[in-house]
Amino acid sequence: MVTTLCSVALLLVVVALLSATGDGVAALDAQAAYLSRLKQELAGPAMARWDFSSATPVDYCRFQGVVCGGSNVTGIDLTSWRLTGRLPPGICAALPALRDLLLAYNEIRGGFPAGLLNCSSLETLNLSFASVSGALPDLSPMRALRALDLSDNLFSGAFPAASIANMTSLEVINFNENPGFDVWRPPEALTRLRRLRVLILSTTSMRGGVPAWLGNMTSLTFLELSGNSLTGRIPASLGRLANLEFLELYYNDLEGAIPDELGNLTRLADVDLSENHLDGAIPDSLCALPRLRVLQLYTNFLAGPIPAVLGNSTQLEILSVYKNQLTGELPADLGRYSDFDVLEVSENQLTGPLPPYACANGKLQYILVLSNLLTGTIPAAYADCLPLLRFRVSSNHLEGDVPPGIFALPHASIVDLSYNHFTGSVPPSIAGAKNLTSLFASANRLSGMLPPEIADVWGLVKIDLSNNLIAGPIPAAMGRLVRLNQLSLQGNRLNGPIPETLADLRSLNVLNLSENALSGQIPEALCALLPNSLDFAGNNLSGPVPPAMIKEGLLESVAGNPGLCVAFRLNLSDTALPLCQKGGEKRGFAGSSWIVGVCCVVCVVAMLALARRWVTRRRELKDGEQDGTSSPGSRGGGLSSYDVTSFHKLNFDQHEIVEALIDKNIVGHGGSGTVYKIELSSGELVAVKKLWVSSSKTKQQRQKQHQHRGHGHGHGYGHGRGYGGGEEDDSRELRTEVETLGSIRHKNIVKLYCCYSGADCNLLVYEYMPNGNLWDALHGGAGGGWGGFGFLDWPTRRRVAIGVAQGLAYLHHDLLFTIVHRDVKSSNILLDADFEPKVADFGIATTKCDVYSFGVVLMELATGKKPIEPEFGETRDIVQWVTGKVAAAAEAEALDKRLAWSPFKDEMVQALRVAVRCTCSIPGLRPTMADVVQMLAESGPPPGSRSAKDYPGQKPKPAEAK
Repeated sequence: MVTTLCSVALLLVVVALLSATGDGVAALDAQAAYLSRLKQELAGPAMARWDFSSATPVDYCRFQGVVCGGSNVTGIDLTSWRLTGRLPPGICAALPALRDLLLAYNEIRGGFPAGLLNCSSLETLNLSFASVSGALPDLSPMRALRALDLSDNLFSGAFPAASIANMTSLEVINFNENPGFDVWRPPEALTRLRRLRVLILSTTSMRGGVPAWLGNMTSLTFLELSGNSLTGRIPASLGRLANLEFLELYYNDLEGAIPDELGNLTRLADVDLSENHLDGAIPDSLCALPRLRVLQLYTNFLAGPIPAVLGNSTQLEILSVYKNQLTGELPADLGRYSDFDVLEVSENQLTGPLPPYACANGKLQYILVLSNLLTGTIPAAYADCLPLLRFRVSSNHLEGDVPPGIFALPHASIVDLSYNHFTGSVPPSIAGAKNLTSLFASANRLSGMLPPEIADVWGLVKIDLSNNLIAGPIPAAMGRLVRLNQLSLQGNRLNGPIPETLADLRSLNVLNLSENALSGQIPEALCALLPNSLDFAGNNLSGPVPPAMIKEGLLESVAGNPGLCVAFRLNLSDTALPLCQKGGEKRGFAGSSWIVGVCCVVCVVAMLALARRWVTRRRELKDGEQDGTSSPGSRGGGLSSYDVTSFHKLNFDQHEIVEALIDKNIVGHGGSGTVYKIELSSGELVAVKKLWVSSSKTKQQRQKQHQHRGHGHGHGYGHGRGYGGGEEDDSRELRTEVETLGSIRHKNIVKLYCCYSGADCNLLVYEYMPNGNLWDALHGGAGGGWGGFGFLDWPTRRRVAIGVAQGLAYLHHDLLFTIVHRDVKSSNILLDADFEPKVADFGIATTKCDVYSFGVVLMELATGKKPIEPEFGETRDIVQWVTGKVAAAAEAEALDKRLAWSPFKDEMVQALRVAVRCTCSIPGLRPTMADVVQMLAESGPPPGSRSAKDYPGQKPKPAEAK
């Protein structure tokens, strides 16, 4: 009996053990099965690291990115694996011990994975930069969660503040850069999060003021509410956050004084209150904080001095207080006792000397003190500050010799000494400035000669040494500076000839050598730089003016050179320059008689033309009286009512233009006027934009325009929103465009020949662009689009991108007054016969607006897609779509499929990354157009590498003038 009982007991034990083992095997199989599904659903090359092909049980705990506790999966980290797809459902049931899930920098489709809400053990969830879209569910079931990072995604709908307030275990909340949320105000219920250390809610559509109750969340070490348009004052209650180390409230609309109570935060290391409307003084208590490393208060209305106590800091690394109303002197000991890195105090009213110890510890990288009232000399120690990247002291009252080492800083990209009283010279040691791209020293008292060694600084893009006392010849070696975009040497004492080698500077947009003592002839080779800005006025040049300069209307650019002349064959009777003599012989009676004869013939022809025009006009007026309409120019006395403003040498007159304003020449319409393509008697094509004066525009004319709307984008000469745009103030448009284009000479800005101003309409005459606009080139336009040319290959698209960037950079940075385009879009980018881009259609806005719009155009070029496409989703545009791809490191998926064969794939990916930077949602973080030009140039093939012609592929054919 006992033996039987023992046998039964033993059998039960064996059965139990077998059952337990079976359950364990089943659990292990469930985890392996889920990881296998995860590999299938989240596609990407990196998933090849998970090998399920083995016949033996899979040891998934050895997989990269998988963390186990015993045999249970406790963590999955696939950060930056560039995966795309959905998270399979059932993750919590299959992986019950999962505590950490890190999927940042991937592309998670299908919205927030609802299955995660059942993960009762999950403590860390990071879905940042994962392109997750849609509304968020109630997150409160994840009560064990300690760290929640959903930053830089595409969420929409209501911000889940109420459910988050119930997740009392949370220590980290990061929703940075989710601008798609509905406008919301933070509820006081968030104070229930007693363990919360990090709260980042920047750019989440939060509104209202900074809540005073935040001062009760004393566990906070990091508080960021930037980019939310918050209003009101900074509450003094924040001074109770004794553990706070980072306070970020920049890019809001906060006002009032900075609370003295912030000086109570003895652990505070980083303060950024920039880009607000704060006023008053900078509190001494804030600057005396013992751990303060970063103090950024730029672009406010702060007044008074920079507290001297900052000079005693042993931790300060960054001081950025530019664009305020600060006065007094810079602290004398600034940087003496700390690893000082950035001094940025530009655009204030600071006086006194530069701080001598700013680079005492050899870490200083930025000295930016421009536009103040500083006096004294440049401390000699600055010349030995080798880490310097930017040295900008322009627009002050500094004086004395510039230490030679300033010109030779090995890492500096910008040295800006302009508008001071500096003496000395540019030394040969400048050859050591291997990273210098911009040298600005205009309006000083520099003397000596330009050293040939300046040509060894091969990366130079801009040189402005104008209005100094520099003498001697222009070094011929400067022709080696092939990246040079601007060379401004006007107002010096330069002599000798203009080096013909300057013609090798094919990237040059501005060449100004005026007001010197240069002699000899103007090298005809320099005409290869046209139509960019050339100015040789006020020298001692002699000989004939190159014909190409005359054709471009640049005679004013050679004025004040008594020895210059024009060739007789140019027939320039309307210029003050004398005709060139041949062999020193004077023209005799025969020559004069010939001229008189020609003039008589011209007069007779002109009289006949006028007579014919008079008869035609009488007919037009009679017809107009019968049908109640009038032809262009008929108001106010006919053709003579036009006032002419010309900007180039013209080979046509207003009669020829006005007579061609007929329906068959119309190429587009808009709310403000009509665009015509006109072939002149010379065979040249021009585009004429006719802008109606609002009061004279009849209902019949508007109806007639409406009938022509089928022309769509036309050739991109329209105003505002293109040809389909609404009514705008014509006089303002005319003034903006004429004032802008009339003063510009740049190969990538459309050329405005002249303006005819009349009582009922205004006519703008442009160069004609036979290849239409970029919109039609990429997407196809009305009337067949680009079917005759084929799609654009990448080298052509890249050339267009760089050309447009150069044109905008010229408008933003190379003119005395910044010009902003306002309406940069592919339909306003015209293409000439060689597919060289020309920017057209100007307005008024900010430079950062232009940068954003250029980023959109660059995305169009790289993807071949329109700004709005169905595949982006109902609430998404190309910016959000491309940004998501780049964030997920899946740029290749966004590239134009027609260029899948392209050997330039890496260049296209780089272009997309540049475009994402241009379209950053925070304007202050966007690059300048000058930076964009450089980034695009650096993304191209290195010198000597294969070009487009080395690869097969379809390229656009040259356009035919129709």
